[in-house]
Formats: sequence, C-alpha cells, structure tokens
Amino acid sequence: MQELLKISYEAENPTVSARELYDRLNIKSNFTTWFRRMCEYGFEDGKDFFPKMEESTGGRPSEEFAMKIDMAKEICMLQRSPEGKRIRQYFIDLEKAWNTPEQIFARALKMADKTIEELKHNNAALLEDNVRMKPKEVFADAVATSQSTILIADLAKLLKQNGVDTGPKRLFEWLRVNGYLIRRKGTDYNMPTQKSMELQLFQVKESTVNNPDGSVRINKTTKVTGKGQQYFINKFLKE
Repeated sequence: MQELLKISYEAENPTVSARELYDRLNIKSNFTTWFRRMCEYGFEDGKDFFPKMEESTGGRPSEEFAMKIDMAKEICMLQRSPEGKRIRQYFIDLEKAWNTPEQIFARALKMADKTIEELKHNNAALLEDNVRMKPKEVFADAVATSQSTILIADLAKLLKQNGVDTGPKRLFEWLRVNGYLIRRKGTDYNMPTQKSMELQLFQVKESTVNNPDGSVRINKTTKVTGKGQQYFINKFLKE
C-alpha cells in the first residue's frame, strides 16, 4: 500500500499531522483558518486532536496538531473532493490492516517487550538499592534491639565489618576528639563525658581485682549501650 500520509503509532490511538493532511487535501485557504473551521463540526481538543509545538523553517515555533484517524476520516469526507475521498479510503484500508490478528498480536508483543524492559530497569534499580542498603539496614535493626553492652573495641570490629574504615585505636581517638570520651590524662581517661552519659550512649562497668598484698583494686571499663551502638552506627554509616 502506497503511503499517502505518515501515521504516528506512538499514542494509544494512531494519529496523523493536521498540517500534512491539509497539504494532501490541497486546501487553498490558510491552515489555521481551515483547521478552526473544521473544529466547528464538534471535534474536541484533547479528545479528537492534540496541540503540539514544532519549529518552522524560519526557526520560529509554529502551532501544529495531531489528530486521531477518525477525525481525519470525517474531515476528508467533509471536503467532498477526489483527494478527500482517496485519503479517506486510505485510512479505511489502514484500519483494516491495523486490526488484523497478525497486527494485533504484533502490537501486543511490542507492548509486552516495552513493559518487560521497564520492569527490568526498575527491578535493577531496586535490586541495586537493596544490595547497597540491606547490610546496613539489617545491621542497624539488629543493634536497635540489642539490650547488651559491648566494648568499644568490639564496636570498632562491627563497624569495620560493615564498611567503616576504622579500628579500636582510631575509634577511641575519634570518640575523644568529638567529645564522647574524656581526653585528659588521669583516672577518668577514656571514661564517658557528661554529654555521653546524658545521651545514654555508654555504661561504666566496675569490677574488683584482688591484689597480691590483699588490697582490692576497682577497674572501670567503658562499654557501649544498645542505644549507643545504634547512635554511632547510624552516624558512621551516614557519613
């Protein structure tokens, strides 16, 4: 079948350029005047035709319209001309071909392929996010429900296992520099600061040691609470 006009199949319903139809019908009046006159026959903007802006040869945008095939057929019939009759028959023949079982099946396959590609793209993005975030989310959730305290060195190991480049010495130094542990040398060195205690990030565990001379020594150990573990993990993972 010889192509009289270019048909666009991008939308759900095929459309044709109003200006191209105007040219093929050999209309003598101005395009805009002609098109407005055609619209007076009851055609609706957004239902039967769709405005679109295109750049003209002079570089200035011109108003164009894409019209559904049904509208184009009616306009051809209204012209009462040999061109109108020939183009209308062209549309009818196209519709017959468009609705053959082969064409319907071909369109269904095309739509299925497009849907599959979109799903692949969306699933790939979701999978990437899931792979990236799942270890951190599981880790943070596990810590959030933890009721036990751990040593700062153990916290450093957990952070290291989850991609945070740190170790016990560096973590202790970071905690001191950032005001979570006491920096000054003395009996309180590496003990929680007042800020840390108010945030309930640490607990101080005391243990007694019997010296050979019979005296008793009290050792103090700073341990990270479940709340503290969640606090520092979220802080490091976000950073």
